Amino acid sequence: MSGIEDRLGHAFADPALLGQALTHRSAADARGGQLDSNERLEFLGDRVLGLLMAEWLTERYPEEREGNLTRRLSSLVAWETLARVGEAMGLAEALRIPPGEERAGLRARQTVLADAVEALLGAVYRDGGLDAARAVVRRHWAALLDAAPKPPVSAKNRLQEHTLGRGLGLPEYRLVSAAGPSHAPFFVVEVTAEGRSAEGSGETKRAAELAAAEAWLAGISP
Repeated sequence: MSGIEDRLGHAFADPALLGQALTHRSAADARGGQLDSNERLEFLGDRVLGLLMAEWLTERYPEEREGNLTRRLSSLVAWETLARVGEAMGLAEALRIPPGEERAGLRARQTVLADAVEALLGAVYRDGGLDAARAVVRRHWAALLDAAPKPPVSAKNRLQEHTLGRGLGLPEYRLVSAAGPSHAPFFVVEVTAEGRSAEGSGETKRAAELAAAEAWLAGISP
């Protein structure tokens, strides 16, 4: 616990909040409706992160229009980014997960890690308020913000711009398969554009769509 506090940059006045933030629903008390899991804190942390990131971006880029700010925000609060933040914190090893789920690989799932980061932000907000949460966000997202001088464009948007720019309409995405248990799903998606298809996979449908778009774009001749 103390190691996570040190890396997070916040010492909890109420350590129970930290414990709850690190408790995956699979390790929660089913008799209590799993209210001791990190899901409610995740719900709160998602909103806290969105507010603080929007505040920071409007300060950092005072001349940018709303569209570019939205693209930056979407990238910085995406689960892939959250998982990177969690990895940098060494958060995975601190999560409370039952042995059976551990063997099934739940601890290694990027979406689980991303959810825990949001839960931690919710816990910090509950414990120390908006100023404490702001300090954590600016500490752990600063390098990510610095690494993207231009507003990012996702693979899906790049593919859409490619096809629309040639008057070919929108790419078509098709769910090929969805497998695995509810807490560890695996999706495969196919995208078709210009008469050519490509597949991608991921832990979420969105991640699979992005991977499919990347795969399609990789096939374009330079």
